[in-house]
Amino acid sequence: MMNQTLRKRPPLLLSIIAGGIMWAAWPTSPLTFLVFIGLVPLLAVADRVSNRAAWFGLSFLTFWIWNTGATWWVGNTTVPASGIFANAFNALLMTIPWMGYKITLERHSRLTAYFSLVVYWLAFEYIHQEWELSWPWLTLGNAFAMRPEWVQWYEYTGTMGGSLWVLLVNISIYAAWRKRSKGTGSGSFLLWKEGWKPMLLLIIPIIISFIVVVNGKISKQAGIGVVVVQPNIDPYDEKFSMSSAQEQLAKLLELTRAKTGAGTRFVIWPETALFTQGAWEHELNNQPEVTAIRNFLRLYPDVKLITGASTYKQYPLPGEAPATARTRSDGGPPYDAFNSAIQIDTSSTIQIYHKAKLVPGVELTPYMRYLPFMKKLAMDFGGITGSYGLTPGVALFSNPPPHGNVFAAICYESVYSHFVAEKVRQGANLLVVSTNDGWWGNTQGHKQHMHYASLRAIETRRWVARSANTGISCFISPQGDVIAPQPYWQPAVIAHNVTKETRLTFYVKYSGYIAKAPLIFCILLLLYTIVLQVIRRRHVEKNQ
Repeated sequence: MMNQTLRKRPPLLLSIIAGGIMWAAWPTSPLTFLVFIGLVPLLAVADRVSNRAAWFGLSFLTFWIWNTGATWWVGNTTVPASGIFANAFNALLMTIPWMGYKITLERHSRLTAYFSLVVYWLAFEYIHQEWELSWPWLTLGNAFAMRPEWVQWYEYTGTMGGSLWVLLVNISIYAAWRKRSKGTGSGSFLLWKEGWKPMLLLIIPIIISFIVVVNGKISKQAGIGVVVVQPNIDPYDEKFSMSSAQEQLAKLLELTRAKTGAGTRFVIWPETALFTQGAWEHELNNQPEVTAIRNFLRLYPDVKLITGASTYKQYPLPGEAPATARTRSDGGPPYDAFNSAIQIDTSSTIQIYHKAKLVPGVELTPYMRYLPFMKKLAMDFGGITGSYGLTPGVALFSNPPPHGNVFAAICYESVYSHFVAEKVRQGANLLVVSTNDGWWGNTQGHKQHMHYASLRAIETRRWVARSANTGISCFISPQGDVIAPQPYWQPAVIAHNVTKETRLTFYVKYSGYIAKAPLIFCILLLLYTIVLQVIRRRHVEKNQ
């Protein structure tokens, strides 16, 4: 069937089929297995199209269909055109490594071209997690977010291992088809002579995943109680209204009381739950919201409350203000606005974490230090107009036993595998995700976001406590199992005992090296290509 399809279909149709299959394979679709053949039609197009401009257009079409189908909801905002641009721009970036593959295929052996495709794509995924235009939502390894039982080995490789798995299976299937299409034997030739190779590539990682689970280490740490609150406050019409701030606080406290008990050690509230109009960080202890929270915590003095907040930080010293700083109309010191997470307890100390992975165009104008005139162009998307600051706060919420250290990822920071691994390497025993997924409405966006957190749990073998303003709030075990997910657009509060894990997985220990490896190979491959071209040119000139 595939043989006939790839032979008879024109390149345009194959390009459309590839994009459609990748879309159909993406969470929250149950057809995850399709990701292993989604790129096969595109590989066939590369062999059938000689014109580079045509190849660029066809590969772009594939990635545009995939992006638009899987993440159309990014345009479900007050500026729908932003979603159209985001999907098209991301598709354009995805096309770059495939252009590299096409050029390599024309100049070198097929095996070298396949190797280059793997290297170029993995290098692209690494860069797409690190630069200021990052959007790692469609990292190939994220395809298995709903299949944690398939990828328990992510504790060794992270999502990059999943991306490599997808690429290798697609390439091996296409290579097997090419050999079959050139042969004269029956269909059994493909199965026995070539088909076993992609079959092994497909099955062995799943078997390894099962072995990892069976032989996994069971934590002997004592459990601590965590309460997660889902207030269900409309982010468009209610959340950022100044008149309803005290009502929202009362609702959060009322829900918290319902589950907080003697064994509770942490209470988790969602992103921007406090100070929706912003509050100065040096004055947080004077805020009425903090006073009300501390009055509640006096009933439970062992509890730490972690919540999202909108905060301001001023820079009174000359030369202290970064490029992101804003000027004040009253002539006061420049300041930054932050999407923050704060930890409050009965003491007078408030730990403040500043979100580091900001959404391009929404929370951050990329490379604003080089284009300062664009600093006011960021969309109003989170209560504070303009780009957020990037000045670091605390790396973790540090706590003595029995609490342990917590990394409070804000919103889509939980999609960044290398970033989260770094925080665990710094000492995080528990992962928290505070988010406000209500911006995207009841779409696949908030569902994909929740499932991606399962991959962070597997990579780090840490519990995840997820508080989403409108859902889906839940707990996720170190094996990636989702526990007590709450319905979307309903207020809820859940409690669960979790363990503060201390073991560092192989991926956490060496994620810095693992993540950079494709980039190093990419640089070496490009240098090899350049040197080879120079040698060939000199050889030609010498023989003329």
